[in-house]
Amino acid sequence: MLHLHGVGHFHPPNVLDNAFLEALDIGTTEEWILSRVGIRSRRTVLPLDYIRTTKNRDLRGAVEAAEFSNAKTGALAAEAAMARAGVTASQIGMVVAGGCSPDWCIPAEAAAVARELGIDAPAFDLQSACSTFGAQLHFLANLGAALPDFVLCVVPENTSRIVDYADRSSAILFGDATAAAVVSPRIPGRARLLHSTFGGAPEGALDVTIPRTGHFAQNGAKVQKFAIKRMTDLFLASRARLPQEAAERLVYVGHQANLTMLQSVAKRCELGEDRHWFNIDAFGNQAAAGAPTVLSEHWDAIGAGEHVAVIVVGSGLSWSSLLLSFA
Repeated sequence: MLHLHGVGHFHPPNVLDNAFLEALDIGTTEEWILSRVGIRSRRTVLPLDYIRTTKNRDLRGAVEAAEFSNAKTGALAAEAAMARAGVTASQIGMVVAGGCSPDWCIPAEAAAVARELGIDAPAFDLQSACSTFGAQLHFLANLGAALPDFVLCVVPENTSRIVDYADRSSAILFGDATAAAVVSPRIPGRARLLHSTFGGAPEGALDVTIPRTGHFAQNGAKVQKFAIKRMTDLFLASRARLPQEAAERLVYVGHQANLTMLQSVAKRCELGEDRHWFNIDAFGNQAAAGAPTVLSEHWDAIGAGEHVAVIVVGSGLSWSSLLLSFA
C-alpha cells in the first residue's frame, strides 16, 4: 500500500524553442521537428549563449555553465510537493532520488537533495532511466511497513547537459525538468496506489545510452517501436483492473518522449483527448521527470473518484505502470 500526499515539479526558466534550434544551423526546421516529435519548446539549465557558441561538444563545459544543480532543482520540486502535502522537511523520514544524468557518482543524488533541504534522514538513489519514478513507487509500495511515515521521492532530470547540439536527432528532444512526490505507506493521502508493475528486457540495454563521459545516443526506431507496444499493453492491463465505468474514464499519462508516440498509444487504446494528458509539446522529453510533471500540473484539478494510469518506459530496457485512485 502506498499513498501520495503531494506531487511537485520545477522547470528552469531558459527556453529552447524551435526557432533557436533552427538558428544553430544543424539541419532543422520547425516543420521538421513537429512532424517527428511534436515538440515546440523545451527548458534548459544551460545559458542559451553557451549552447549557441559551443553546441555543448565538451561536457565539462556544461557542468561549469549550468545555472542550476540537480540538488537545487530537486529541492525546488520537493518544496512544491511538500507544500501540497502539508508536510515539512522535519517530517520526511527518507529521501529517494534518481534519474538519467546524476551530478555525482558519489554521494547519492538523494543525499545532495536532502542536504539542500536540510533533511536529516536516510537518503539513497533508486533509478532505472526514464522508468525511475515508476520504479521508485513500485519498490516503496512493496517495502510497506518498513518505511517511515513520509518518504520524499525526487527525479532531477537536467539532461540538456548531456545533449550534443550539433546532432539534430538528439538536439530537438530534451528539455530539463524535476519532479518530486511525498508518499506514505500508512497515512491516507490525496491519491492511493492501487497497483504497480516494474519489468525489464536487458537484451536491449544498449539501445539507449548516456556514457559516463559522453553524449546521449539511442536506436530511435527500435526504441519507439518497443515503447509504443509496451505502453499500450501496460495501459490496457491497468484499465482491465477497474470496473467498467471507472475504466471508461481512466486517464493516460505516458512517458513524455515523443508526441507522435504518445498519440499512437492513445489511438490504440481508443482514448479521447480529455483522457490523454501530456506536456511534451511545451517542455520536450523530460526523461524520467516527464510523466510525474504532467501529473503535478493536473494535481489540483483531479477530482474525487478519478483514476490515472502513469505508464513509463526507459533505457535498460525497463518499464513501469502506476494505477492511481484519487479521493
